[in-house]
Amino acid sequence: MTIQEIQEEIVDEFSMFDDWMQRYEYMIELGKSLPLIQEKYKTEDNIIKGCQSKVWVHAEMKDNKVEFTADSDAIITKGIIAILIRTFSGQHPTDIIKADTNFIDEIGLKEHLSPTRANGLVSMIKQIKLYAVAYQTQLN
Repeated sequence: MTIQEIQEEIVDEFSMFDDWMQRYEYMIELGKSLPLIQEKYKTEDNIIKGCQSKVWVHAEMKDNKVEFTADSDAIITKGIIAILIRTFSGQHPTDIIKADTNFIDEIGLKEHLSPTRANGLVSMIKQIKLYAVAYQTQLN
């Protein structure tokens, strides 16, 4: 699936819920299905700066695609990073770099987060794109 298709799927899933309590519960469920980062990658280097809670993201290049794993010590944040990992993991670096993240606004996520969590979300996206830039550079 392309990034766009995954984003559309996520928007459709979130549109099934009537209120934000249901959406938060769904995000918590998504967090439980997150491909967990190995303990050896839970290092200071892999922590997302700018997040209120601890979020670790690890990236590896496999068959010219970036594979991400992650974890967080907070359940809502774990759900947020799970959405991003689902969207961007297994994609080509160029596609990750070019992808817009309007789907975040479409599901209303940013406006329903506290300012510190919203900043953390922006930091997570920025870090994922930085990994993609680094891997893209290696491919060239």
